[in-house]
Amino acid sequence: MALLTPQGVKEVFQLPKQRGQEHLRRLLHWEEQDGRWNLRRSILLDALYDSVLFAAGGGFPWLEVARAVKFTEELLVETKGCSVTEAVRILGSKLMDYQQQFTTQHLLALCDYFHNTFIRHYRLYQYVLGQDQDINLSVTHLEVCTPPQPLPLVEGTHKDTWRHEQQVAALGAAEEQKYKDVRLLKEALQAEEARLLERTFEHAGAQSTEGTQPGQGLCREALKHLVQEAASIQTKSLGQQLQCQIQAAFDILDLRLQRQMLRLSAPQPFPPPGPGQQGLEDSIRSHKGQRGKKAMAK
Repeated sequence: MALLTPQGVKEVFQLPKQRGQEHLRRLLHWEEQDGRWNLRRSILLDALYDSVLFAAGGGFPWLEVARAVKFTEELLVETKGCSVTEAVRILGSKLMDYQQQFTTQHLLALCDYFHNTFIRHYRLYQYVLGQDQDINLSVTHLEVCTPPQPLPLVEGTHKDTWRHEQQVAALGAAEEQKYKDVRLLKEALQAEEARLLERTFEHAGAQSTEGTQPGQGLCREALKHLVQEAASIQTKSLGQQLQCQIQAAFDILDLRLQRQMLRLSAPQPFPPPGPGQQGLEDSIRSHKGQRGKKAMAK
């Protein structure tokens, strides 16, 4: 049972919670806590420490505070495995036994304290203190990556300006992709044209060897037919290439028009420029406009 002196419980009360609980453990001569310390003993230590805080905070004399701790430990031990009804009976019996050791006011306060804490959560106390618990403890080491150092705000861009720049850049990337697609399609059409011409020439050569003497060339009709087929293949390939280039030109012009419209509707810079800076920007914009008109005229 807990055997504490008034000076001991006074020291426990005056210390911070963690240090106060550790001091209370030493006064009770319990073994030092470690990673395998009994969870049941830890909860019991919390209950005894809470009784110190209650009694000292309620104005109990230090001698009665020590008795309250002893009362708490005895009640927790004697009610182990009992029903709620038996626990209430044991609590009443112990209050009768301790009525000479507390004043009437403090005895009533002690009764209210255990009714509002221990009896109200009696099943929880019994579950933890009345049976062994299996504890499965797993430790996982996680690496926390701190965010990168942000750039100075003066180098930032307003969200509207940033979105506008992203839209203009997307249109520029689409235009570049269109040029690449046209080049790849043109190369594919040229390769298909070469393959068809080669197959036509091979077919004409195979026909010329049938029914003719060695060393004799193509006849006039066969040569004329070969030239017509070759011209038809080249004409068809050239038409496909022109059609592809024309469609691509329309698409590129549409992209350029969208990009130009976006540039004309560019958001105002933030913060707005001052009077002198505004005049300088207007002069630069006018100079760029004149250069653009000269380039278009050329």
